[in-house]
Order: sequence, then structure tokens, then C-alpha cells
Amino acid sequence: MKLKLRPPYSLKNIFHNQFITVPSNILFSRITSKLFQTFIKISEEERARSVLTLYEEGNLTLTPYSPSAVTYSKLLSECSSTKSLTHGQIIHAHIIKNGFLNNINVSYKLINFYSKCQNFGCARNVFEEIAKPDELSWSALISGYVQNGFYFEAVSAFQKMHSSGVQCNEFALSSVLKACSGRKDLKLGKQIHGIIINACFQYNVFVLNTLHTMYAKCGELLDSRKVFDEMPEWNIVSWNALISSYVQNDCCSEAISLFQKMIVSGLLPNEFSLSSILNACTGSADYGQGKKIHGYLIKLGHYSDSFSANALLDMYAKLGELEAAKTVFDEIRQPDIVSWNAVISGCVLQEYHDSALRLFMKMTMVGTNPDMFTISSILKSCAEMGMKELSMQIHCDLIKRDIGSDFFVGVGLVDVYSKCDLIEDARKVFDRLPEHDVIAWNAMISGYTQSGYDDEALSVFVDMQKEGLGFNQTTLSAVLKSTASLQADVVTRQVHVLIVKTGFQSDDYVVNSLIDSYGKCKLLMEARRYFEEHPSRDVVPFTSMITAFAQHGEGEEALKLFLKMLDTGVALDGFVYNSLLNACTTLSAYEQGKQIHVHILKSGFVFDIFVGNALVNMYGKCGSIEDARCAFSELPERGVIAWSSMIGGLAQHGRGKEALDMFDKMLKEGVSPNHITLVSVLCACNHAGLVREAKRLFELMELLFGIRPMQEHYACMVDLLGRAGKLNEAVELVNKMPFEADASVWGALLGASRIHGDLELGKYAADKLIILEPDKSVTHTLLANMYAASGEWGGVLEIRRLIKDSKVKKEPGMSWIEVRDAVHTFMVGDRNHSRTEEIYAKLDELSDLLSKAGYVPRVDVDLHNVDRSMKEELLSNHSEKLAVAFGLIATPAGAPIRIKKNLRVCIDCHTAIKFISEIVSREIIVRDINRYHHFKNGSCSCGDYW
Repeated sequence: MKLKLRPPYSLKNIFHNQFITVPSNILFSRITSKLFQTFIKISEEERARSVLTLYEEGNLTLTPYSPSAVTYSKLLSECSSTKSLTHGQIIHAHIIKNGFLNNINVSYKLINFYSKCQNFGCARNVFEEIAKPDELSWSALISGYVQNGFYFEAVSAFQKMHSSGVQCNEFALSSVLKACSGRKDLKLGKQIHGIIINACFQYNVFVLNTLHTMYAKCGELLDSRKVFDEMPEWNIVSWNALISSYVQNDCCSEAISLFQKMIVSGLLPNEFSLSSILNACTGSADYGQGKKIHGYLIKLGHYSDSFSANALLDMYAKLGELEAAKTVFDEIRQPDIVSWNAVISGCVLQEYHDSALRLFMKMTMVGTNPDMFTISSILKSCAEMGMKELSMQIHCDLIKRDIGSDFFVGVGLVDVYSKCDLIEDARKVFDRLPEHDVIAWNAMISGYTQSGYDDEALSVFVDMQKEGLGFNQTTLSAVLKSTASLQADVVTRQVHVLIVKTGFQSDDYVVNSLIDSYGKCKLLMEARRYFEEHPSRDVVPFTSMITAFAQHGEGEEALKLFLKMLDTGVALDGFVYNSLLNACTTLSAYEQGKQIHVHILKSGFVFDIFVGNALVNMYGKCGSIEDARCAFSELPERGVIAWSSMIGGLAQHGRGKEALDMFDKMLKEGVSPNHITLVSVLCACNHAGLVREAKRLFELMELLFGIRPMQEHYACMVDLLGRAGKLNEAVELVNKMPFEADASVWGALLGASRIHGDLELGKYAADKLIILEPDKSVTHTLLANMYAASGEWGGVLEIRRLIKDSKVKKEPGMSWIEVRDAVHTFMVGDRNHSRTEEIYAKLDELSDLLSKAGYVPRVDVDLHNVDRSMKEELLSNHSEKLAVAFGLIATPAGAPIRIKKNLRVCIDCHTAIKFISEIVSREIIVRDINRYHHFKNGSCSCGDYW
């Protein structure tokens, strides 16, 4: 029933003397809100009119009474919910004016109001003015401390409350438990647990929810679960707290299981439950469960809630379902910065960097300002895509906004500048960072390593140690990468000692880096020992070990390790296939290369560009240029590496004109050559004797392609001119070189001198070579051959005496042949093979057939000062002849025989194998240190020009 308006009343009286009562508590919040807004914003007369309007509409009744404590409490609650600090301060003034400050309920509401408005100084002042604070006032103060992050002060206030004899209520206990969670103070939390039991709150669901959350946030999931299990009842808050605690402790699968139990218990999830479980699906990569939660969101009407939508968006993005993530994003009416960050970081995580950049541009266009998380994500995309200009623009914008010194953004800038070859700018950003922690030092060390400044990377690591900072596996891996590039074996050993001392020797990431560094430093024994001491089913250490074997001439060991990989079930990737193919290349292991090709086809790596390039190279260098051509034609895209491999393969097989045609085709397809391509083209001209074409290319290579001739190009030209008999031109070219000639150039001149018997020039070139490479025996051998060919046996003896005095080890001639997946090795006069008797029997048989065919041994190439018959016997036991004999008895009739030799094939063996190819009607392919020789029907593909 409405009360009558008691006259007399005027507009002034209504404002100053009358107050409002409402017919229903349900309407109170709406009406007081309207009146309050009217009360503070409009003039006195307008206030009264508004009150009268509401009265006439029947929404309120006016009575001539003074404001009460209840009224002020309700107004303060309204201000707290809307965080209206100015409005609340006006009410505070009225409370003081009307003498309600000592009312305990009003004081409690004031403390709570100021706490929620983050003006805790005022809240504390109100508390201190209370003569005898009761449990409500204390709980409001403690809650305020916690809300504003003052956990230590909250605990201190609770202790004062407890010592003063004031009884704890559930709000004080809950708040102090939150303070324990914030401080990760498990000891104090357990003491509060004891107070809860003594105060008989062990059955209070509100307190117990906070208690098991405290245990979870302190990492004690078992205690948290025990508290939860002993609760008298579970409400949605209890389940949410438990599920969230499991998610925060990375127990995502358990969190999903708990969520399912909650559903079975009959409780419907709310938006907080759904958001937590979406985070659990993200952490456990449970895409199927995530889609079910998506269904719950739609069914329960939480899909439009931005909190839940952002969690859903984040899940799809992090699980790689970018299309689903973009669909969710597009359905958010007003995406906030969290929404933008989720979809952008998802694109970056899945390496869709162009999409991330487009979204970033769109975000700025619609007026959403990026925060530090956005900038950090975008800088990663800029780093991966080499977006130098955009990175610098972002940096400038950050400086303008006076946030350029943010730590995480600074680290991102160090990374992007390093990857964009702006290492000096990266160092400037690093030096301006407000602090240098391990992350910052790692960014700088990695930046130097990635940019090829390995000495600087090691220097920064030393500086980091001087600062007294620790390091992690990222630091060690970056440092080991630099020691590997520098082949700094001593430093690698020192880092290994540091790894053992700091307990990182069991970290897979560090172990892999150490194996790789030892391998690249040619410390194969150390690499292998460490590899065997740390068994792993990861492909990375196997790849590092196989690569080391392949790079340092241990191809057989690489292939054995590959078989071990297959036995252990390690999943192979493109990198290991690339290394295996390189191992087959060094061994000329054609059959095993074909088998690895089959594995590549089965594994689906045939379209991997690096694997495809390695296949072209392997087939070309294993003697099958047609297989190389086939692999080349199947490449999805052909870069300069593929073209160079194909041209180089044709060159080595003596198909000079085909190599030049391939080079022309490469240029027509718009692929620019590099210096290796041009070396291959010049080699093709060399092997085919195309002097004019080579000279033209050499003279125009800088003009046409912007590539200045290097040592390798000069060596090719000197060799080509020398083989063509143009020794004077070759010497003139050496004299005109813009830099000092290296061993490859003098070696080419020495070889040309040997071919044409110019002993004086040979001696001159040999002297230069001995200075540059005193430990290489091949120089002495070639010079001795020249003395022997000239009949100057005194010179031969002098060379032998020099070799003996200088302790130079002569590299023995060795030949390899692959039969039934096994590589068989032979040396001159070798009698260690299991089928030695059969091999020598076959040689005797061939000797008779060769004599009948007109073959005459070239005894002039033998350096031993013995009679002719002994020289003939020595020549017959050369390693390539033994390999040919074994190939004839161990391979099917008519099958090609493929042999590799570590030195240049000698003239006598070259002549003999030409005859043998015709006698046995077989193609015999020999790869020596210079090129391939295809012997067929009594002739060689080199045209006797090698």
C-alpha cells in the first residue's frame, strides 16, 4: 500500500527533507540507481521533478523521514558494483554529515566499496576510525588487502584480528587463504586449515572451496583433492575450483575426467567451468573433447560470452585448427584485445605468418590498440619472414608510445633484428633493456649464432657468466652451435665439462647439440661415445651422428647406424634422409642409395626439396646420370642447388655439351646461378675440352651474373688450359690472379705439367704446393711420377728420401665396390678378402685374355726401380683391377660394375679396363678423384682426357 504525500511540500522540501521508500525490494536496485544518478548529476529543482515523476508513475512513495543506515548501505553497494568512486565519495560525505560513520554496517560497506575501487588507503582510514572493529570490519579489511594484491598485509591483519580475540568468520578465513595462495605460503595455509577445524568451519562449503584452491595453487594437488573429497557437498564453485587447479598444474587430462564426473553428477557447467575445460583441452591437445565443449557453449547459451568465446578461440588456434578459430573469431560481435591476440598468436604458432600480419593490420584499422602480447607475436612473424621494414616501424611506434623498453618486446626486437641481418641494431636494443635475464642473454647469443658471428656469440656467453647469471639448455645449445661452426674442439670440450657440472648432461636438447658439435669438430670418437651413453628414440641425435660420419668419410658407419635406427623404430625425417644420401654419395653406394630412395617414397618425403636435391646429387655421383635426370625431373620446384647438382653430374660424367645445354635451360627458366653452378659449368668445359666456351664464360661471369671469379674458378681454368696444352696461358692466368693462388690452383698446374711432361714447371708448382700443404703426399707422388717418366731415378730417390725425412704419409690407393648391400674395399696387392683365391684366379684368366686382345702393360708409370716382369706383376695387383675382378665373380652376368677410387685412376688401369669392358661385354663405371669413367665396348667416356 502506498503512503500519502504529507503536505506542505515544495520542490526544496522534497529534495532536502523527504526520502524515498519503495513498494518492493525487487525494484530497489533499479529505482535507487535512477535516483542516485539524478541526485548527483542534475540541479536541485530537476532532482525534485524526477522524484515526482517516479511518484506519479506509481513506482515509489514519498515520506518525510531522514535517511537510514540501511539506505546508505544499499547506495554504497550500488557504487561498489559499478565501481563509481566519485559517487561513493559523495555518499561518504553525506554519511559523515549525518553521523552514520560509527555505524558498523555502514563502515563495513565503506571499506568494501573503497577496496573494490582500488583506493585502499581510504579503506584503511575508514577501518582505523572504527573504535571497536568487529568481525565484519576485519573481514572487509582483509578482503580489501587481498583484492589489491597486498597479501603480506592481509596476513598481518588476520593475525591482529585473531590475537585481539575477534571471532573469525567465513569471509576472513576465505580471504586469508587467498593471501596464502598469492604468496604460495603453504606453511601458513596449513595453519589456517587448523583454525578452520577449531572454529568448526570444516563443513562450510564457501571456506572449503578456498582451502582446496590454496592447496592446489601451492602445488599440493593431493591435499587439494583430499579436501574436495571430504566436503559435505559440492556446488559448481567447488568443481570449478578443482578443475581450474588441475589445469593450472598441467594435469589437463585429469581435469577433463573431473569435468565429465561433474556432468554425471547432474551439475550444469557455467561459463567458468567451460572456459577452464577448454584450457584443459588445449593443454592436452584433446581436439575431440574441445568440440564437445563447443557444443555445450551453444546449448547452454554461453557462446556469446566473450570470456568463453576467447577460450574456445584460443583452443582452436593452439591446436592448429585455424579455420575453426577464424570462424569463432568472426562470430564475436566485438572482439577485444584477448580475441585478437588469440587468433594472431595461433597463426604465429602454426607458422602462418602472413595471416598473422594481415590480422594485425586489420586489428589496427578497426581501432584496437595492440598490447605487448600482440607486439611480441607479430615480431616473431616479422623475424621468420624477414620483414625488416615493418619491424623497424613497430619499433618506432613503441618508442613514440614510450613503451619501447618493455622487456619481452625488447627480446622480440633482438630476435627479429638478428634474423634480418641487423645484428648491430639487435645489440643496441639489448644494451638498452632495463634488465638482462637469461632470456635476454639467450636472445643475444642466438642472434650472433644465427648471423654467423660465432666468435661474438662465445664472447657474449663469457660476459653472461661474468654477470653471475645461470644458463639453461637454450644457452648451451646456441653456444654449441657456434663451437660447431668454428670447429672449436677445445671450447666444445670445455662446454661439455660445464654441462656435466651443472647437471644438463641428461637433457635431450643439450645432448643432441653436444653430439652435433663433436661431430662437426671431427671428434667422432667423442661424439659416438656420448651418443652411446645417452640412448634415445629421437631422430635428432641419430641425424647428427649420421651427418658426422657422412661428412668425415665414414659412410659405412653412417649406413650401419641407419639400420640401427630402423630396428629401434625411430621415425625418420627429411634431414636424416639427406645425410644418408650424402653418405651413399661418398661411398658411391648406388644400390644402398636406391634402397634409401624406396624408404623416402614410402615415408612421403619425395617432395621434400632438400631430399630431392640430395637424390639428384647422389645418383649423379654414384654413376647413374639417367637416374639423376629422372629424380631432377620429379622435383616439385628446381632451385639453384638442383640445377647445380645436375650440371655438376653431367660434367663429372664427361657430358660437357649436355651440361652447357642444361645451363642454358636453367637461365631461360629464370634461375640465377651461384658460384658453385659456374664451377660446375667450367668443369664441364674442362672434361669435354671446350676451351673457347670456358674462356668466354670465365671472362663474362662477373658482368653477366655479378659473381667475381674465386679460387675454384681459377683452378678450373688453369686445369683446362693446362690439359689443352696451353701451359703458358695457364701460368699467365696464375700470375694475373687478384689474390694469392691456393693449393687447388697450384695442384691444377702440377697436373697439367705432368700430362705434358714439363718437369721444370712441375717442380715449380710442387714447391708451392709443399709450402701450402706440407702433409699431403699426393704432391710428392705426382712429382716422383714426372721424374720416373723422364727416367730421372735420382729425382725419384730424392723425393722418397724427402717423404721419409718429413714423415709424410703416402695415401694408399684404395678402391671400393658395392655388392649386395655391402661395400668391399681393396688396396694394392690386397689378400685379405674372403674370396681372395677366386679374385686372383680371375685376374690370371683376364691376364691371358688381355694379352691376346693386344694389351701391353704401361710399365713406365711404375715408380719402382725393378725389372719389367716385376713391374708388370705390381701393376696387375692395383686396387681397381682387384675390384673389377671381384665384381666379375660377385655380380650377375651383364650387370654394370661400379667402382670408386680415392686417387686418380692410373694410365695402365685405365687402358686395361677399356680392354676388359670389351672382353667381358660389361659396362664398368669407375669414379676417381677427378671424374667418372664409363668403360664400354673398349672405350671410355672421358676420351682418354682426364
